Amino acid sequence: MYDFAVMWDWIGFAVRWLHVITAMAWIGASFYFIALDLSLRKAPDLPEGAAGEEWEVHGGGFYHTTKYLVAPARLPEHLTWHKWQSYMTWLSGAALLMVIYWVGGEIYLLDPNKAELSLWQGVLISAASLTIGWILYDYLCKSPLGETPTVLMLLLFVILVVMAWGYNQIFTGRAALLHLGAFTATIMTANVFFIIMPNQRIVVKDLQKGRTPDAKYGKIAKLRSTHNNYLTLPVIFLMLSNHYPLAFATEYNWIIASLIFLTGVTIRHYFNTMHATGQGPLWTWAVTVLLMILIAWLSILPMHETLEEAEARPLTVHEQRFASAAGFADAFDVVRGNCSMCHAREPFFEGIRWAPKGVLLETQGDVAGQAQQIFLQAGVTHAMPPPNAISTMDTDSRRAIVAWYRAATGG
Repeated sequence: MYDFAVMWDWIGFAVRWLHVITAMAWIGASFYFIALDLSLRKAPDLPEGAAGEEWEVHGGGFYHTTKYLVAPARLPEHLTWHKWQSYMTWLSGAALLMVIYWVGGEIYLLDPNKAELSLWQGVLISAASLTIGWILYDYLCKSPLGETPTVLMLLLFVILVVMAWGYNQIFTGRAALLHLGAFTATIMTANVFFIIMPNQRIVVKDLQKGRTPDAKYGKIAKLRSTHNNYLTLPVIFLMLSNHYPLAFATEYNWIIASLIFLTGVTIRHYFNTMHATGQGPLWTWAVTVLLMILIAWLSILPMHETLEEAEARPLTVHEQRFASAAGFADAFDVVRGNCSMCHAREPFFEGIRWAPKGVLLETQGDVAGQAQQIFLQAGVTHAMPPPNAISTMDTDSRRAIVAWYRAATGG
C-alpha cells in the first residue's frame, strides 16, 4: 500500500497531464474554427457552393481557406476530421474522475454531512448523472425548441443550475463543481460523437454516391458546435476550481458555478461578435466584471463548520481506520505543530485568510481524513510545510507520518 499510494499519485498526474494536453487541442480547434467561420468574407470569384473565404498568415506562410455551406461539388481524396481532440479530452477526463473521485471517493467525493452514502452509491450517482444532461439536452434540441436557439440556451442554463444545486446536496464542494464540469463536457463531446460527426459522414456519403447533400445536416451540426463554443470557458473554470477553495469550499458554490456560465456567454459573445463584425460589444465586459464581483462576494460568506462542531462530529469509517492506526497520536502532534497554522478554519499564518485548497488539519477527523495527502505531501516528499513556514519539519517528524500511514494501510 505504501508503494501503491505513490504510484497512484503518479498515475493521477500522468492522466491529468494527458487531459490538459488534449483539452488544449480541442479548445484551440474549437476557438479557431468558430473564429474562422465568423471571419469568412464573400468574394466575386468564389467557387460554386462556397459561402465565403478567408486569407490568413501564420508561421511564415499564407493560408487560403474556403468554406462550402453544404459541400463542394467534388469530394477531395483527403479529409482531415477534427474529432479525436474531443474524444480524448473526454476519455482522459473520465479516467481522471475515476482515479481521484471514485478510487479516492471517501476523501474527495462524499460528504457525510450532506448525505449518508456508501462509496459505491456515490460512484453510481457520479456515473449515472453524467448521462442525464445529454439525454435531456438532446431531446430539447430535436424538439421544436431547436428552431429557437435563445430559448434553448436558456433552458440549458436552467438544467445546469439545477444540476449545480443537486450535486452540492450530495458531494463535497470540490466534487460538486468538478462533476458539473464533467456533466457539461459530456454534453459537448456527445454533440461531437452523436450529432456533428454522423451528420458530416452523411454528407460525405452523399457526395461519394453522387447525391446532392441535404443542407439540414450542416445546419444541425453548426448549432451544436455553437453551443459547445459557449460552454467551453465555464468548463475550464470548473476544471480548475478544485485548486481554489474560494470557488468550491463555500455554501454558495453552486450559485458561483451558475454565474460562471453567464460569464462564459458574455465573454464568448464579445469575441464571436468581434470576429464577425470587427468590433465586439463593450457592454459584455462590464457585465462580466459585475458577475465576477458578485462571485467574489459570494465566495467569502460563511462557509465552514466551526472548530467546536468539527471536534464534536463522529468520525467516518474511513477516518476511524486511520485514527485508530498505530502511530496516529505522534503523527497528529506533528501535523498540528507544523500544518494547522495554515490549514485551519481561521488560519493565523500571516497572509493566509483561507486554508490552502480548503484542506483543514485541526481535528483528529481532519488529519485522519487527509491521511494519504499528508503522507504524500509531508511524508515521502518535502512539499509541505513550505520553505517560508514558521516551523521546519525535521526528518523524525516525517518518519512518524510515514510510519503511521504504513501501519494504517498495511504497507
